[in-house]
Amino acid sequence: MQTFSAPAKLNLFLHVVGRRPDGYHLLQTVFRLLDFYDQIDLEVRDDGVINLITPLQNVPAEQDLCVRAARLLQTESGTQLGVDIALHKNIPMGGGLGGGSSDAATMLMALNELWHLNWENSRLQALGLKLGADVPVFIFGENAFAEGVGEQLSALSLPQAWYLIIVPPVHVSTAEIFSNKELTRNTIPITIPPFSIWDGHNDLEPVVCSLYPEVYRSLEWLKHLENTRITAMSGSGACVFSEFATESEANAALAGLPADMRGFVVRGLDRHPMRCAKP
Repeated sequence: MQTFSAPAKLNLFLHVVGRRPDGYHLLQTVFRLLDFYDQIDLEVRDDGVINLITPLQNVPAEQDLCVRAARLLQTESGTQLGVDIALHKNIPMGGGLGGGSSDAATMLMALNELWHLNWENSRLQALGLKLGADVPVFIFGENAFAEGVGEQLSALSLPQAWYLIIVPPVHVSTAEIFSNKELTRNTIPITIPPFSIWDGHNDLEPVVCSLYPEVYRSLEWLKHLENTRITAMSGSGACVFSEFATESEANAALAGLPADMRGFVVRGLDRHPMRCAKP
C-alpha cells in the first residue's frame, strides 16, 4: 500500500455575504492548511472494486467521502481499476477542520496518480466540488481566499503561525447551523486586495455558541489569552482556535488549558504536501 496525507484546515474568518436562489450560501473566507493529518493507505485493484477496509463508526461505507470520491472519479474517468482504502482518522469529525473534505481531496489526487489519469488540478477541483464546498481548496493546495460557495480560490501568502486548537466534546451539524433562522447572511463583502485577515470574524459563531455552551466556554477561555493574533471558531465548529507567532507562545497557552478541555498545538502550512505539479 502507498500512504497519502490529508491535512486539516482552519477558516481564519468566515463571512456569510448572501444566499443563492438554490439555497447555497455565498461566503468569503480564508483557508489555512495545517500540519495535522488524516492518513490514507491505498492499494490499486484491477477488478474495479472500491473497498473500504476501515469503515468509520456510524458512517455507512457508501456515505464515506473516501468511497464517494473514488467512485466519482472512477465513473467520470471510465477507468476499470479499483482500490483498497485504509483510512486512519486523526482530524476530529464535526469539528470544522475539514477532515472529510480533505480525505476526499486526497483520494482524488492520489487516485489520479495511481490510476494514471493525468487530470489537471482544475479538473479535479471541479469534480471535488460535487463532493463538498471545502474539497476544492485542498486540491488547490495552497492557503487561499475563497468566495462563492467556497470554490472561487485565490492563493494567499500567510505569515508563519502556530495554532492552539480546542476540541469541545460536541459534534456540530453544518446543515443545522446554515439553516438556523438566527444566522445573519448580510456581511458586507470585502475585496482582495486589500484586506486584513485579523479584521475578519465568523458569522456562524453566535449561532453555534448559543446552541453549544461547550463551544462558547472554550472560545471565551481563548479570548483571555495573551499574544494571540486571531481567536475564532473554524468553519461551522465545534473547534475553536487562537493564532500565535511562535510555537513557544502556543505551547505556553496549551499548558494552561483547563483539565476538562482537550486541545493541541499545530503549525500552519504554506502548501498541501501532495499538491499536484499541474495547475
